[in-house]
Amino acid sequence: MTAERRIKVIVPIPMDEAGVANRALQLPAEFVAPGFHPEFAAVKWGAALGDSYHDMLLMDWTVFQTGISAEDEGYAGVLIDTVSDSGLRALRSRLSIPVVGPGEAAFATAMMLGKRFTVLTMWEEWFPLYEKTLTEYGWWERVASLRSIDTRPDVTELLAGKEEVIFAKLREEAEAAIEEDGADVIVLGSTTMHQSAAYLASVLPVPVINPGQVAYKQLELLISLGLTHSKAAFPSPEVGKDADIRKGWA
Repeated sequence: MTAERRIKVIVPIPMDEAGVANRALQLPAEFVAPGFHPEFAAVKWGAALGDSYHDMLLMDWTVFQTGISAEDEGYAGVLIDTVSDSGLRALRSRLSIPVVGPGEAAFATAMMLGKRFTVLTMWEEWFPLYEKTLTEYGWWERVASLRSIDTRPDVTELLAGKEEVIFAKLREEAEAAIEEDGADVIVLGSTTMHQSAAYLASVLPVPVINPGQVAYKQLELLISLGLTHSKAAFPSPEVGKDADIRKGWA
């Protein structure tokens, strides 16, 4: 019998068990392939909303801290639970197991399904997160627009209790992106928006990318195929046995 392959899913905002459980709902049991087991873990300290360059720095560092021991802990892969892909490249430089971010996975999938995509998000304060990743990946020519509904997000409770209002706003903005910007794919700008994915997919005439689910399935695929990131692209640092970066952390 094949041993269960555990996946560490890193939540980039510190929160209690109830908050982590809400985030984990994006991967229901029936969605997970047999033989895999995602385990959500929130960072111990750090950013609050990811709404500033200050928080972006904290998310990069705390996600890296939380993921650096994943391989030693027996995980088969790491999934970063934020479209900002915080800490992604740093973790790839230290780990041999595959590390996947929802931003990279969702944008790449969008480019497979259409010619130009719109990132649809909760508020403009998150735009710098996408500007960072899209610039790093060099994919701006495939972006139709960045759009928001100007609504402060709740990264713990997510959209619960606000569906009627939020879903209508998201639909209106997505339709504008299609009609005015030429978007032929919509990418949700946060894994915290996963509750809206099914509704938007049912009412919009273009594909809707749920980034957390797309990234998770991409990670399952890499693990199943025995693939991981290239060390030529993400070389490991020359760290001696007595100079491990993890030593001395608070």
